[in-house]
Amino acid sequence: MAWLRDDFRHPERFDLPTGHHLRPIRADDVDIDYPAVMGSRERLWAKYGAAWGWPPAHMTPEADREDLAHHQEEIAEHLTFNYAVLPADESELLGCVYIDPPDERSPAGADAVSSWWVVDKEAGGPLERALDDEVPRWLADAWGFRSVHHFP
Repeated sequence: MAWLRDDFRHPERFDLPTGHHLRPIRADDVDIDYPAVMGSRERLWAKYGAAWGWPPAHMTPEADREDLAHHQEEIAEHLTFNYAVLPADESELLGCVYIDPPDERSPAGADAVSSWWVVDKEAGGPLERALDDEVPRWLADAWGFRSVHHFP
């Protein structure tokens, strides 16, 4: 069974009450993605390292661009989704939101798996709290998911 309806169109933008927004990540975001990821690498590794092996300690900007291009292709094909968390002017990447189909680690009945992170300077602050509050509602309202497994 497909995890999304045949006529599903993914949201191109989601505005947060903090003035930030989400939009699908693109390969050309590497100049803002790379410093965000590598600047928060230790915390991201603690969250995603065991499951995804990401982010590697010696990731290069070129490897990051390839990873982002892969995400962009998967978004276009509706396989998985990666949304950048951005300020209004999109001058820096402040985190990401991932939306994936359920897998063998998902609880029975899960429609999707989702996870998000913010850069170290936003950890525990209003932006992270807004994601915690708003993303689950967005996944229910805009995506139509009834049961989302939040990883980790």
